[in-house]
Amino acid sequence: MPMFKLGFIINPIAGIGGSVALKGSDGEGIAEQAIALGAQPMANARAKQALSVLLPYKNELTLYTVSGDMGETLAKELGFNYQIVYRSPTAQTCFKDTENAVDSLISTGIDLLLFAGGDGTARNISHKVGDNFPVLGIPAGCKIHSGVYAVTPTAAGRIVELMVTHQLVTLTEADVMDIDESLFREGVVKAKRYGEMQVPAELRYVQATKSGGKEVDELVLQDIAADIIDKMDDALVVIGSGSTTAFLMEELGLKNTLLGVDVVHEQKLLANDVTEPQLWQFLHQYKGNIKLVITLIGGQGHIFGRGNQQLSPRIIREIGKENILIIATKAKLTALDSRPLIADTGDNTLDDELSGFMPVITGYNDQVYYPVSSPQ
Repeated sequence: MPMFKLGFIINPIAGIGGSVALKGSDGEGIAEQAIALGAQPMANARAKQALSVLLPYKNELTLYTVSGDMGETLAKELGFNYQIVYRSPTAQTCFKDTENAVDSLISTGIDLLLFAGGDGTARNISHKVGDNFPVLGIPAGCKIHSGVYAVTPTAAGRIVELMVTHQLVTLTEADVMDIDESLFREGVVKAKRYGEMQVPAELRYVQATKSGGKEVDELVLQDIAADIIDKMDDALVVIGSGSTTAFLMEELGLKNTLLGVDVVHEQKLLANDVTEPQLWQFLHQYKGNIKLVITLIGGQGHIFGRGNQQLSPRIIREIGKENILIIATKAKLTALDSRPLIADTGDNTLDDELSGFMPVITGYNDQVYYPVSSPQ
């Protein structure tokens, strides 16, 4: 099982103006003014509370971080394995350093971006990752209106702990909010929504549950199917084998190949039980807007390499990891007993590229973040 790759950024001046009544750290010269008034930086201390939760897992994760007080200092102090992926050109860091660091971190293939800051920091990160990459905030600013933050630094550490130990976590979309600090200093609160980011949270079940907390399979499968149908749009959709994908085809009213691969466009069947060469032709005919829907083999966890060899390495690369939609019930994932999903494509390089964490759709607008591993 590969080590967990945790991206880590601290905004060292986040919240520095709070203790001296400056209502935050945003704005030119505010940080310097706060320090002159005797303010002490607190962001690293808040981040330390979160990372301390992860100390028992030092050998199971690597921090990918930024030089100096933006992450390196704390990672070194706590004794984590770490790699510096971005160095600030100046001692006094600014929002550009945060944004540049995010670019560098995402390119390393991290599993999660953990950051310490306030609403301004969340805005900077949102500019770079949008709503297609999981992030989690450690609350360290004066203003915490955004939903991307854990309730406390320790809670942030606990959520990361769940992921490192391969527990199920829900991926949810949370608002990025901020207020105008110049107006706030005049006693006017004016908040604005700047977007959404994906945030891992403790597992929540979809509404279709029994009182004991177990999913009602058919209702959950209907929710999963409804979510996928909403995502189809005008895309060419390749439907993999398995009973979960068969339920999706049934909901679409289309003939299904239980142990084969089918192709759908605009919710209409193009072909059943296609071969790899046939699928390759479809991908080039409908180039540009393609999705692949797959499920896992119950009890084993394979998503590639068992019963779907039509999905060859060249097919998977052509579709792209970002266009793979994995569907499964939470009950099916829980039955794996924390074992990862397996990508066994026959191409070791591709297996490694697919490793890490991927979202698994488990209901309508409901997904969990689950580890994927190569068979090596």
